Amino acid sequence: MFLGIWVAILPYLGFPHSWKNILFTISGLGIIYFSFILYGEYKGKEKQVKTFDNFSENNNFGEKEKGGEEKSEEK
Repeated sequence: MFLGIWVAILPYLGFPHSWKNILFTISGLGIIYFSFILYGEYKGKEKQVKTFDNFSENNNFGEKEKGGEEKSEEK
């Protein structure tokens, strides 16, 4: 929010043209950085594995197969 206010009032602060370009560039990079950090935090909280009921019968297919082989070898 503060960067948004800064960018809104920056043209009216009386800085020379070359300083304005530098300050706008730094402000833009700051906005990009904070956006990237906030996006990463948002995606980090959303790491829930989505499972679908119509495919649930295949969840342990490999384990059942291995378990069956082990039992047949023990006999």
